[in-house]
Amino acid sequence: MRTIPWSIAALIAASACGDGNGGGSGGGSGDGGPADAPPVVPAAFGLDTRPANPSCVAAARPVVDTGVTLQPQFPGVTFQEPIFMVQAPGDDATWYVVQREGTVRALPADATSDAQVHDFASVVVNSAGEGGLLSMAFHPQWPSRREIFLSYTRTPKPSGDPAPVCPNHTTAVLTSVIARLAVAPNGTAIGATPDEVLTVGQPFTNHKGGTIRFGHDGFLYLGLGDGGDADDTCGSGQNLNTLLGKILRIDIDAPAGTYNIPATNPFITTPNARKEIWSWGHRNPFRWSFDQATDDLWVGDVGQNAWEEIDQVVAGGNYGWNVCEGFHKRGSTTALCGTPGLSDPVVEHPRDEARSITGGNVYRGTAMPSLAGTYIYGDFETGTIWALTYDASNKPVPTPIASVAAETLVAFGQGNDGEMYTVQISGAISKLVPSTQAAVDTFPQRLSQTGCVDPLDPTQPAAGLIPYSVNSPLWADGADKERYFAIPDGKTIAVTADQDWDLPIGSVAMKTFAVAGKRIETRLFMRHDDGGWAGYTYEWNDDGSDATLLPAGKHKALDGGASWAYPSRSQCIQCHSVAAGGTLGLETAQLNRDAIYLSTHRQSNQLATLDHIGMFAAPLAQAPADAPRLADPAGTDPIDARARSYLHANCSHCHRPGGGGQGTMDLRYTQAFADTATCNAEHTQGPVGGATKLIVPGSPETSIVSLRQHATDSKRMPPIAVSTIDPLGTQVVDDWIRSLTACP
Repeated sequence: MRTIPWSIAALIAASACGDGNGGGSGGGSGDGGPADAPPVVPAAFGLDTRPANPSCVAAARPVVDTGVTLQPQFPGVTFQEPIFMVQAPGDDATWYVVQREGTVRALPADATSDAQVHDFASVVVNSAGEGGLLSMAFHPQWPSRREIFLSYTRTPKPSGDPAPVCPNHTTAVLTSVIARLAVAPNGTAIGATPDEVLTVGQPFTNHKGGTIRFGHDGFLYLGLGDGGDADDTCGSGQNLNTLLGKILRIDIDAPAGTYNIPATNPFITTPNARKEIWSWGHRNPFRWSFDQATDDLWVGDVGQNAWEEIDQVVAGGNYGWNVCEGFHKRGSTTALCGTPGLSDPVVEHPRDEARSITGGNVYRGTAMPSLAGTYIYGDFETGTIWALTYDASNKPVPTPIASVAAETLVAFGQGNDGEMYTVQISGAISKLVPSTQAAVDTFPQRLSQTGCVDPLDPTQPAAGLIPYSVNSPLWADGADKERYFAIPDGKTIAVTADQDWDLPIGSVAMKTFAVAGKRIETRLFMRHDDGGWAGYTYEWNDDGSDATLLPAGKHKALDGGASWAYPSRSQCIQCHSVAAGGTLGLETAQLNRDAIYLSTHRQSNQLATLDHIGMFAAPLAQAPADAPRLADPAGTDPIDARARSYLHANCSHCHRPGGGGQGTMDLRYTQAFADTATCNAEHTQGPVGGATKLIVPGSPETSIVSLRQHATDSKRMPPIAVSTIDPLGTQVVDDWIRSLTACP
């Protein structure tokens, strides 16, 4: 077995994916290296010049020849958080794009500039959490009946709004609204305020559902989530006496401010049941659609801890939440639901494939005949798009056909002609079209082929890579770690207002993990030409000669009974959120520390060195002594600084605004403790071990933040690529909580 050079053995473990964080010295050990190496000397700068990087540049994304590609639409048109798009009946020439902030924009199907766009309608919304203007539908008799219907959330009114049907949470934080707007022939709304047809009190800010569509029967259908929080706090899924956790069907041809209930609704004669209900047992049917040809109702229901699911919904069907999640009992990855009276999904996805399903449409276009009649859907978190195909035994098989940037896919649009489009909250809209040429995958299958290591000795980095280390470790089951980054020649790093580093397109971060002196894995995190980041895992061969690209995640047994979890590409993106800047460890407060540079045998501050060799787009505004610095959890800084630094490194990439973590807490170290929304704050994702508050001063035993760190089941945080408890991290956080005497 090839042994690891002395440098990696001195590095401390850090990240779950890509380029996270950990202690240790950048590219070298603290003892100066082998006995025959020149002594390490303190210096103002660790490097004199920026190394040339001719080879380690982000490769083109891996290609699967699916026959489908995405064609960007509306060049020159700027959208602000688009979240839905639709065409009016009989009008193929115009698109209506719903923007989350409350505006509907109308534009020609071939629009190429903002000058061709006009605001078609708008409402005042409250977009807290998962709220905002969420969907839109045209009256089925359009244009003879010039009415549109909008689905949105707003601030509750002091009187007149319904209270949530939710034990112990009867005060609404949002109100879900279905409203009617009359539209003049010139495309402007008639009247100052919308006619609110239906209102539903919401106890939490998540799980709003919100899609509305008219069926072939002329009735309006609405999907609503279970009210939010976690574990179905409100008990909505299996409660027929609430509209939450349901698909509803109503007749909107009624006087202003009212609706009728169709006589054929399935619970019209059921005692103690809301008559509007069409189906039940849904967690969060955020996006769903009718098949244009058959009127079959397809629902993408967002999962919680283990499974995402696609349902084909029928009248009166119970789709299992919160008894089941996917095909399984809730919270289980093995036990099947098997509960009489509950309807199984068509297909499920485990959390290493998808984390926030975005329901799509049955393709009814003509451009891609092989997909005719195929349900196409995707995932918000990963950006993967699937076609639901069937094998020889008629078993549904999700087949990836395309992808968009992670954390952007919020809807699929479908034209009157049956062709399909993707809607990304980032502002991009694309059309699914047939590929014009055979796809060729050039992505390197071996680490030695990446240009980021010496091809003759993949254990050594390529000359253009720069080593780095960080102050506060992200736990990785105690593995040792070596990390580098590379940016294209001529490009520089921008430092954002919050001191995160924005690496340019083409950049690569590389991290190698070792257990008991043996290389296990190298992860490359690349910023591709489309501006998005993606992570790739290479598994080291047993002889340590090279590493092979893994197409998906896996678990591997190690010597001594331990195991190693290789994250999937989607799991890497779950940690490396857009809100956190893509990379995790590359930020001012993490790299503000000394490191040993083996190529020069100098010890120097990393910020000073990188600034000196011109790696930043502008000279750093602060000297290292005055710049932010995270505390080393194993160091001697005050306990609050060490604990807050640890939580920043291990948790804040998700638990920050827009980070993808559930709930409202913000664990960035820059936030004052009072602004973290943790102290004596009620849970939003269910109790843990009987605890209901995130942090209870003086009591880690009853604090969810602590209990999740100690958990070894689905409640564990961080949830990915970790199987053992971090003894140092849990001790630091517990000691800090014990030191608290009150909330600020």
